[in-house]
Amino acid sequence: MTDIITLTGLVATSPRHIVTSEGLAITSFRLASNQRRFDRTQNSWVDGDTNWYTITAFRQLGTHVASSVEKGQRVIVTGRVRIRDWESGEKSGTTIEVDAESIGHDLTWGRASFTRSVIAATSESSDSAAPSDSAAPSDSFGQEAPARAAADAEPFAELETHDVQPELATSGASTPF
Repeated sequence: MTDIITLTGLVATSPRHIVTSEGLAITSFRLASNQRRFDRTQNSWVDGDTNWYTITAFRQLGTHVASSVEKGQRVIVTGRVRIRDWESGEKSGTTIEVDAESIGHDLTWGRASFTRSVIAATSESSDSAAPSDSAAPSDSFGQEAPARAAADAEPFAELETHDVQPELATSGASTPF
């Protein structure tokens, strides 16, 4: 049985990115997630215990995480959870690992800018290794990306020239979010 979990938390370590000898991209980091609760006796919010998770992203997701996520940022992670008991000499413990299916910034704490990755399809013919000029671009799953006609882009051109950034409240905190 596969257990799917969704977590929110703080990226506690710098993401570690490796590419195996077979070309598999893997990125991992530790995620700290704590619960806050309202203490009626103190009439204030108090921090609960912190749960620690090892997050691992593979293939294209791993590559994107390595270039997008940094230590100290708040993220949302969805993936398959694995709980493992371990022993090392006199010490023992439990590790909770999540094989991520998706990772994104938690927009409750800040804002982000998204850039979609488009991979150009290559020609099926064996006589040329270069991409075909007539091939439609595809996304990372090999699906054809929709072409944007000039008529479709025209309404957006006006928005881009009159783009106004909203005012952001500053809290004076030293963290990025």
